[in-house]
Amino acid sequence: MKYIDEFRDGRLAREIGAAIHREVAPGRQYNLMEFCGGHTHAISRYGIEDLLPAPVRMIHGPGCPVCVLPIGRLQMAIDLAVERNVILCSYGDMLRVPAWQGDSLLKARSRGADVRMIYSVNDALALARRHPDRQVVFFAIGFETTTPPTAVAILQAAREGLRNFSVFCNHVLTPAAMRAILESAELQSGVVRLDGFVGPAHVSTVIGSRPYEFVASDYHRPVVIAGFEPLDVMQSILMLIRQVNAGRCEVENEFIRAVNREGNLKAQRLTNEVLELRDRFEWRGLGPVPDSALKIRERFADLDAERRFELQERIIPDHKACECADILRGVKHPRDCKVFGSACTPDSPLGSCMVSSEGACAAHYLYGRFREVRRETEGAA
Repeated sequence: MKYIDEFRDGRLAREIGAAIHREVAPGRQYNLMEFCGGHTHAISRYGIEDLLPAPVRMIHGPGCPVCVLPIGRLQMAIDLAVERNVILCSYGDMLRVPAWQGDSLLKARSRGADVRMIYSVNDALALARRHPDRQVVFFAIGFETTTPPTAVAILQAAREGLRNFSVFCNHVLTPAAMRAILESAELQSGVVRLDGFVGPAHVSTVIGSRPYEFVASDYHRPVVIAGFEPLDVMQSILMLIRQVNAGRCEVENEFIRAVNREGNLKAQRLTNEVLELRDRFEWRGLGPVPDSALKIRERFADLDAERRFELQERIIPDHKACECADILRGVKHPRDCKVFGSACTPDSPLGSCMVSSEGACAAHYLYGRFREVRRETEGAA
């Protein structure tokens, strides 16, 4: 199968692994952040860290929109579903994310709220057409990858005059999060070391590689955009090591089969027509980040659920035992969390990182935890 089997070839993986071992400089540490949760899962699923030398350390970033959405925004959606008698439509991961005092959209549904899992924003539009007597709200969430479909749905609703459809917009932006990480107190104080980024794949098909150039020019860290297959990730790590060794700081594109410098210009135009920057937006782990999210333009105000239902911003702290905030900033590893794999599992999550299909804790639980435990046991023996 083209572009799948070729990028899962075990022989090539071992060859790239050997090249990485050869090119690691003696006495040097390489701290590389894979920004996207899709890369985190690939690293865990395919055992990529087993092929890396000890000096190469992979750090998990905040690259999961479900994980970085703060509890307050989720609670606003729950309150909307419970108190306003709307049909609230959301992608599956969001239904199970814990909110205030362990509540969730799934639990709200069990109490009678009309919360529906959908696979596409088009499903929400179809519900609005079928139920003209009900208000249908689409809980829009995602990085730049899922933003164009939301914009298209708003344009379609405006053309059709769907007065019972609106969008609760929670789209966030990748480059702003990178800047927040690079300016974080932990990085400035040396608590976190960061030598380069494995850049997002799907996001970059939309925005291109140009928006990451400030990382290299202003913060002197290299970025290599990588696909999600295991050989993509390993090749990007090799490319980063070569940049670090040479003292170069550039944006390189490993994912040339899908990404270019300018990105998808049509998708960008559609997004810009409907959405605009928010002055600031609260992120789990990063706090308020300026110019890091999108809101619906005034022209489409009647399709904006925040305006239609006069939603008030809520700030709610995470569960005290949950370490998601530190994991999303690269300060801690999932295994550093005391409740990981015990009180917090995919079946009974305390935090979003254990829920999302791209969450770091979910990746380590599904693919890495038992292997790590077995290694520790064998080491002790």
